[in-house]
Amino acid sequence: MTSLNPIERCALIDLTDLPRVGFRGIDAAAFLSGRGYQLPEAPNRALAQADGGLVARLSQTEYLLLGSLADRGERIAAEEAGWQLGELGNYLLPRQDSHAWLQLSGRHVAEVMAKVCGVDLRPEAFPVGAVAQTSAARINVIVINAGSGERPFFHILCDRPSLEYFQAAMLDAMEEFGGQPVSLEALL
Repeated sequence: MTSLNPIERCALIDLTDLPRVGFRGIDAAAFLSGRGYQLPEAPNRALAQADGGLVARLSQTEYLLLGSLADRGERIAAEEAGWQLGELGNYLLPRQDSHAWLQLSGRHVAEVMAKVCGVDLRPEAFPVGAVAQTSAARINVIVINAGSGERPFFHILCDRPSLEYFQAAMLDAMEEFGGQPVSLEALL
């Protein structure tokens, strides 16, 4: 029997250095569609993009874009840098400084989250593409099920000043499952 690598078993990867950005407004969907993004049809849903990035719809008019590992988030960084206030009802929500970004990977993601979060994040209740805006380890988080059957993982965004506290809480919850922190390079 082969042992699982940490990413398959239970791993926490800090993606905070990758670009992410938000857009909000009555014309945000038209703006993003015009830029080639595929958008979720309803709030609290997420869609993986062809380039490996992700678009999460947080409300009727708010979207969160997570950069791709393939281009190290260059497309998302360019969207933020090139945005200009125009006639459209579309407003930039910088997220690089406000939200830390972690990835919880492995077959124990739901069990780990059950220790710190009251929301049922098991696959049957929280399928791929689901988004939960909730509390975990007593702080506000956004949890996105972005995995697959073969490779379960959640993107978790939290308040950036709380990153060190939240990482410690997550690592404590992961200990029972042999979880460990893993570098970003392990995903590349």
